[in-house]
Amino acid sequence: MVNIKFSHTRLIQVVCIVCLAAIHFGCRQSNTTIQQPNIIFIMSDDHATNAISAYGSHLAEVAPTPNIDRLAKEGVLLTNCYANNSICTPSRASILTGQYSHTNGVRTLSDQLDTATVHIAHHLRRGGYRTALIGKWHLHSEPQGFDYWNVLPDQGLYFNPEFIEKGLDENTDFHHRQVQTHEGYVSDVITDLSLNWLKEQPKDKPFMLMMHHKAPHALWEYHPKYKDLFDGIEIPEPTSLFEDMSHRSIATREVGNTLMRLAKRMSGQIKVSSVHDYSEWPTGKLHIEGLSEKEVVKATYQKYLKDYLRTVASVDESVGRIIDYLDENGLTDNTIVIYTSDQGMFLGEHQYLDKRWIFEEAIKMPFLMRYPGSLKPKTEIKELISNVDFAPTLLDFAGIEVPEEMQGRSFKPLLEGQAIHNWPTAVYYRYWMHRSTTPAHYGIRTNDYKLIFYYALNLDANNYGHPDSTPGWELYDLRNDPLEMNNVYHQPEYQDVITELKKQLSQMKAKIGDTDNQYTELKQRLNTTK
Repeated sequence: MVNIKFSHTRLIQVVCIVCLAAIHFGCRQSNTTIQQPNIIFIMSDDHATNAISAYGSHLAEVAPTPNIDRLAKEGVLLTNCYANNSICTPSRASILTGQYSHTNGVRTLSDQLDTATVHIAHHLRRGGYRTALIGKWHLHSEPQGFDYWNVLPDQGLYFNPEFIEKGLDENTDFHHRQVQTHEGYVSDVITDLSLNWLKEQPKDKPFMLMMHHKAPHALWEYHPKYKDLFDGIEIPEPTSLFEDMSHRSIATREVGNTLMRLAKRMSGQIKVSSVHDYSEWPTGKLHIEGLSEKEVVKATYQKYLKDYLRTVASVDESVGRIIDYLDENGLTDNTIVIYTSDQGMFLGEHQYLDKRWIFEEAIKMPFLMRYPGSLKPKTEIKELISNVDFAPTLLDFAGIEVPEEMQGRSFKPLLEGQAIHNWPTAVYYRYWMHRSTTPAHYGIRTNDYKLIFYYALNLDANNYGHPDSTPGWELYDLRNDPLEMNNVYHQPEYQDVITELKKQLSQMKAKIGDTDNQYTELKQRLNTTK
């Protein structure tokens, strides 16, 4: 009898141990899932670092962005983050795929992302994430890899914007899907839709939301509540507003999107499109009659910056609403929040507007990230980062293996305060769309220098009817000339530097597979342009 009782007792003990182990194992599995951070990736369109006060530019005091800045105060700020192709569609493709433009096939504004392309949303979804995309898409094909998407057609509208929502219309032609009009201002609508999606997410599953703002893209139509913002205030001018371009190479000396061109548009002399006209902006036309050329530039700059910064104010407000929602719902500690832009933007620097150029204001991207407990507050990362590194980094945080086809690298250790052996000391840039206002070019940006080759050719991917133009080289010594106002390419003391940089540039092109072997004329220009 003793043995029987003992056996029953042991049996009960064994069953209990097995049950407890199962419960413990189940809890560990659940906790592992919960430990995967939620990700909110907020991206605006054409938001320059100079227009974010955390970056401390000449605009910081007159145009603060307190909510965006909060991410830097409570997390990390990247000071050297760059787009590898500073135009909307290609940059967005690189962010998703972790690949350069020549690899993912999206080199120009007209190229679409192949629907068969596997990108970060697919990998996160397979790793247990709920995924969503809300706002500007601008990759021309139907979004893939997202459980939910609701996107603006093409550029979208600022007021009463139209959206294409997943599942409401299965027309095979994405561009002819039925649209839904949402009353209100586009930045508010995108935020509302994003918050509605967040509220529907289960507590036991991580999510990744890509929230993409239209603002502050042209035509800079701001919310009426900000119409008086900056009244009576003179916006500080950048040092390079009246740059003497005689130092430039022949390739760039007399071309560019200048504020004088914008002045003609703002004054109504040039109609922007059949849908929008600058004369319909809330502030009306710019009056330039009777002004000197310098006065026209100054007046145009003031109107341009005030309209632009008023649209930024709505984006900053949106970021505040998202942060507040996370704080109020206990989601802060386990949610990564990133704020970035698809590239930079000229705000009068070099008397330019738009982006495209390899100059700092266009290629530098804002990147602010908060992840409490993992990232130390008020941290600045100075290493060179490219937008092809975004996807690998987020997958690394999610505990998902980075696929070999991604050409970028995870900079997660850098964010966490650790060094990375052999981290790249240069970033590669290429703008494929040759135009009379911005010649096609590529180059390399190191910690100290920037070497650029303007090959100025229409290649097979981007024949927009602009004639080929004169090629040229430029070199900027960023240590002594951070504003890039002195091309030193032909100065004797830099010839050894140029030789080394050309070698490094050639090696980087070979490493990423952008060899140009198929472009005979480009090779000829490369070998003969001095």
